Formats: sequence, structure tokens, C-alpha cells
Amino acid sequence: MFVDRAIITIKSGSGGNGAVTFRREAFVPEGGPDGGDGGNGGNVIFLADENMRTLMDFKYKKKYEAEKGQNGMKKKRYGKNGEDLIIKVPVGTMVIDEDSGKLMMDMTEHGQSFVAAKGGKGGKGNMKFATPTRQAPNFAEAGGVAKERKIILEMKLIADVGLIGFPNVGKSSFLSVATSARPKIANYHFTTIDPNLGVVQIYDSSFVMADIAGIIEGAHEGAGLGHYFLKHIERTKVLIHIVDVSGSEGRDPREDFDKINDELAKYSKKLTSKPQIVVANKIDILGCSQEPEDLEICEEYIRFREYIENKGYKVFPMSASAGIGVKEVLQAAYKLLQESEANYQDVADEYEYFDFEADDYDPDRKKVFGEFDGKAYIIYGKQLEKIFNSTNFNDISI
Repeated sequence: MFVDRAIITIKSGSGGNGAVTFRREAFVPEGGPDGGDGGNGGNVIFLADENMRTLMDFKYKKKYEAEKGQNGMKKKRYGKNGEDLIIKVPVGTMVIDEDSGKLMMDMTEHGQSFVAAKGGKGGKGNMKFATPTRQAPNFAEAGGVAKERKIILEMKLIADVGLIGFPNVGKSSFLSVATSARPKIANYHFTTIDPNLGVVQIYDSSFVMADIAGIIEGAHEGAGLGHYFLKHIERTKVLIHIVDVSGSEGRDPREDFDKINDELAKYSKKLTSKPQIVVANKIDILGCSQEPEDLEICEEYIRFREYIENKGYKVFPMSASAGIGVKEVLQAAYKLLQESEANYQDVADEYEYFDFEADDYDPDRKKVFGEFDGKAYIIYGKQLEKIFNSTNFNDISI
């Protein structure tokens, strides 16, 4: 199953508490403080891994928590730091903070990583609070709190060229003859229910091509498989628009072309600005070959070509099943890809990025709030909570 979206909860590790302990030595007041510091809590880190293909792992496990820091110990021993939790995601995954809706990181390269939730800082032991006038502090600092947040994982395929068109127009057939990919091919709609990737070897180079499954009218509103496929076109640099020029299913190929582009425009204006190659597939059904003299007497093809060329696109005749015109389409796609890479704008540029500095800064950290519930006055605040947790209420000297 191809899973390309998931919502999970992540939580960093809380910091360990500092220890309140004393040495047991003669002639040392109160034994002398020797409480060690608590360990830092583990961070939650996302790591892009090219060996992963979907977000299937996150369909069943929804909560991820890093290890807590160990509490400080006597004899000035520090607590162990909690281990970081590394969450691997496929390359092409966008990590989004659900509360703000802002993009935390777009994982576009293998090995790319970032800290999504920092662990709490370990608290200081009582030996750190000893002074000449306070030689036996009977308190220590509490560890820092963990950070918890909901995360949206949105995977969008990273491919150089995307194949678009109505269902059953020959996209999977084209991918199978142009690459070593083996998608399911059959004579019915929505044979492809998951996007397929293949690598095209051409000249001394290569590019990645994606079969974006059949788009239908109303896809921008979720009809058919709707957004499930349209979003995967966003990262492609060039589009190959395959049209069944034979009209074998009773549709007008010119209307097919307009409807697909209309769906792209309604989903995102950015998609219509991508370079597009138009392929008139299934010319063999019309009885046409790729020879120029045969094409010029093929009326259905000529009408389609003139209509498309008037819109500013070049048309390539092809029969994927017969292997006619495939090489020419790939060469044109490669040339257009080279030209378009300089002007390519990544999909992440459309998002507002999460501000990690502002997230670390808490304006309410030193503020104290209060409310009266009818019986008692309740005060609360993060700094107050930390002071409370750092107070030794068993100390009779308080």
C-alpha cells in the first residue's frame, strides 16, 4: 500500500532532576553537598532515508517519544543523557507542525536531518548551589520539561518528469517501455492506483519519470483519486501529457487535453506554468505510422495537432504499445528538462516556514497567571512550576 500522508505525535525526553545529597564525612557541615546534575532529555530527530518509499510505518504507530534524562546521583555523579529518537522518513517528505500549519523541513535529500523537538535540559544538583554563605543547600534544580507536538508528514514524489492524462491513455505502457519499471497494465480505468517511478537512461545521463495515475474531471475537488495524485505533480519539472488521439473510448482528444489542463489549473496555477510535452498516443489504432507522409493523411491526428499547436504546444505522435515514437518523446523531454531546471521553483517555496528561534523563546516563561475558582486562588506559570519542582518541601528550614 502506498501511504503518502500521516499525522503523528512526537515528544522529546524531559531532563533529569538534579540530586540533593550530602557527603557523610566527619567535621564537614551537613556532610557537604555532592548531588550531581540530571542528564539532558533526548531530542526527536527526523532523517531522510532513500531506502523508504512510503509512510506506511506511520499508519500504525502514531506516537514517538525520546528517552528521558536520568536523574543526578550522589557522589557528584551526573545522570545519563537520554538517547535521541531518530525517525526515518522517505526522501520527499514535508514535515509540518499541525498547530501552526507551518513547514518545519522539506526532506529533499538522502541523509538530511533536523531536530523537531528538543529534549529538556538536565537540572543542576545541589553541589552547584553551594556558596561560602550557603554551604549546605538542601535543594536542586528540576529538569527541563519535554516538548510535545503533533506533526503532519506529507510525502510528495521527487521526479524530474511526470506523466499526466486521463485513465487508460497509455501512461503505464509508456513508462514500461521507457524505463525498467513494470507497472500494472490493463485495459480498464485506474489500473494504476499508486504512483510509479522509473529511471530513463538517455545519452550519458538519466532522469526520473513518474506515472501520475489517471486524473479525471473534478479531480481538484477530490473526484476519482483527486488530490491523492495531483499533489505528486508539484515537484516535477516537466510534464508529458499523453492523450488518446484515437478516441477509442468515445471521447474527443481535444476535449481531453483541455479538461486535464483545467484540472491542473484549478488545483494549482503553478502546475499550468510547468513545461509540457503533448503526446498523441495510439496512432496505430488510426492506421497511422510515424512516417511523415502517412501522418499528413491521418485526418484525426492532423485535427488534433493543429488544435494543440495553436495553443503553443508541440505534438509528438506515438504508439507506446508498438514502440513507435517513444525515443523522440524521451529526447524532447530530456532537452526540455535541461532548459527548465534553471527556472525550477521547489514546492516548499510556497510554504511559510516554522520559526525555530521563536519556538525556543517563550515570552510567558517568567510570567505568573492566576484565577479564582470560588474556593481558592490558583496561580500557575512555567517558571513557577519549575520553582515548585525544585523546592524541597521536606526541608524544615523552609
